[in-house]
Amino acid sequence: MRQKLFQTVEGKLLLAGIILTLVLVTFLGIYGFIDFSTTKILFFVFITHLVGSRAGGIGLCILNGFSPFTTIAYNFYVEVLIVCFTYSGFVLSTTNYLKIEWINRFMNQLALKALEQKEKIQSYGWIGIFLFVMAPLPVTGPVVGSIIGYMLRMGLLRTFTATALGTLTANIAWCYGFEFLEQRFHMIQYVFGAIVVIVMIPYLKQIKKFIAEYRKGETK
Repeated sequence: MRQKLFQTVEGKLLLAGIILTLVLVTFLGIYGFIDFSTTKILFFVFITHLVGSRAGGIGLCILNGFSPFTTIAYNFYVEVLIVCFTYSGFVLSTTNYLKIEWINRFMNQLALKALEQKEKIQSYGWIGIFLFVMAPLPVTGPVVGSIIGYMLRMGLLRTFTATALGTLTANIAWCYGFEFLEQRFHMIQYVFGAIVVIVMIPYLKQIKKFIAEYRKGETK
């Protein structure tokens, strides 16, 4: 069974993900003895990507003084690693190579997310996947994008070139966008505050009511 698994294209992709993970773990383990604080940041960047926050991972790098090249390269590497596992896991679970319950449940959730976006992207093909992966919106990114590519029967090469280029473009945009915001944070924070106030205005009555009820509960 194991030999048959790694003879498939998806099995080889899973193996690539395992190799990329071992390389990353080895690097972090060795570099941890040289610069533990930087290694800790890199680890948290990886965790941030695992929970689906590309912007969070890049932001952590920028805020901790990483160069644009290091930020882009490391975040791109992590996203490629994650896609290797999720794409191969999705295909192998749908073709009954993987019969692990918790993996199947996770893949079913990804499938639902992909199906919600599939119709919007279907008529655009490769460029649709590229733009979807690049877009800084909820439920976008290379994981769902690659699964949509599989559902559209685009083929592994077309799917991965679209997701890889979309990911790289998004990482570059986020990286330099964060640098721009960081340099002008003293101004941006006031703009952000104004936006929060404007958004909260329609809810002032509900907020006042909540505060009043809370105070009544405190006095009892």
